[in-house]
Amino acid sequence: MSPKHPSPQQPTTEEQQRLEQRVGHLHFKQRFGIETERRARLIGQGVKLLNIENWGSMHQLIRTCLKLSFSYKRAKKNVLNIAITHNLLPIYRLPAGLEGLRLLHLSDLHLDLLPEMANSLIASINQVDYDLCVITGDYRAKTYGDYSAAINGMKKVRPHIKAPIYSVLGNHDSILMTTALEAMGIRLLMNEHVAIKQNSCTIWLAGIDDPHYFRADNIEKASSEIPATAPSILLSHTPEIYKHAAYAAFDAMLCGHTHGGQICLPGGKPLYCNVTCPHRYCSGSWKYHRMMGYTSRGAGASLVEARINCPAEITVHHLCNTSSP
Repeated sequence: MSPKHPSPQQPTTEEQQRLEQRVGHLHFKQRFGIETERRARLIGQGVKLLNIENWGSMHQLIRTCLKLSFSYKRAKKNVLNIAITHNLLPIYRLPAGLEGLRLLHLSDLHLDLLPEMANSLIASINQVDYDLCVITGDYRAKTYGDYSAAINGMKKVRPHIKAPIYSVLGNHDSILMTTALEAMGIRLLMNEHVAIKQNSCTIWLAGIDDPHYFRADNIEKASSEIPATAPSILLSHTPEIYKHAAYAAFDAMLCGHTHGGQICLPGGKPLYCNVTCPHRYCSGSWKYHRMMGYTSRGAGASLVEARINCPAEITVHHLCNTSSP
């Protein structure tokens, strides 16, 4: 059972000490300070002046436009219709014993946006087979406040996800959610790495804390003990650090955050992705130098319970060997 909090945004002394020991005093102090700073919530750490995630009036405007165009009901129904995507993920010089390893990739669950969200996600997960699961952040719908509904939603989903499960936090998530998530058997990678072994072969999985809103990522720390010649995959909430990941010699990077645009023009062209990187990195499979990448459209929805021309998804990545970088 996770510890009770004096308020939804305050850690117990024991929890704070445990998190500081885990991620470092400065990391905890900076991230938690930003979480509780109202000004940071409004303008995104001083640099994201147009942070649409915090425009309450914009949310209502989008809903009103959808209702006036008689699209709201269909758009809301689309949120709960989660597609299953299969993606071939080539890894440079992948050992033969790891060929065919399957990673279930979940992202941007936002489990507390709609009461039906957990059941829809469970229905999709129950249809796929895989060897391990990775989650690239955003369990919660809002970027601040009480996160108990998101945790309760994950408690409902968790029994339907096969272990092992590795995750990173997103820009909607509080660092205080770490304790409750790990109590469910979800290993958070907070600028950390882990060795995945199969058939006497090893692939390294690293994860960084949110680089979008909190700027709490540390790729150097996350990859510090990964052998230079070993295959490796980076989990990041957002694709924005794709260049850093590639030059850190990761073979692949899995991420989310963009929702693929969520509300798109016909053909899936996004109106807005809330990232500072080219649109080609905002949805689906991509490549930068020799690093392969995949940006999930996400299983849930953010801001508004609506999706247009941009289906929600969970993804099964099938690892395969490639001899050319």
